[in-house]
Amino acid sequence: MIGQAGSLVDEIRLRSGLSQAELARRAGLPRSVMNTYLRGKRQPGADALIRIAAAAGLELQLVPRVAPVDTGRANRLLIQVLELAEALPFQRSSNLTYPRLPIEPAAS
Repeated sequence: MIGQAGSLVDEIRLRSGLSQAELARRAGLPRSVMNTYLRGKRQPGADALIRIAAAAGLELQLVPRVAPVDTGRANRLLIQVLELAEALPFQRSSNLTYPRLPIEPAAS
């Protein structure tokens, strides 16, 4: 079974359209090492992954991971918030007041 790094190396190879031997040559790695990465027998380090990606004309980036939203939990929380809002005392106000905003002179 191929590990995650091995899958990434395979994805890089497929996207580049390069053979295993050519990708290894461009990355400065022995073909046997590239083969062990692709078969999942060995996991490449970050520096090797960067070199392999660069050899394929790609760049590895770290991006923030966004946690998936649990919609069931979000729905339950929303219902609780709405129920709490309905339970709050309510008074109608006949005179609403708004804060005065400072007016700056127009630039000429």
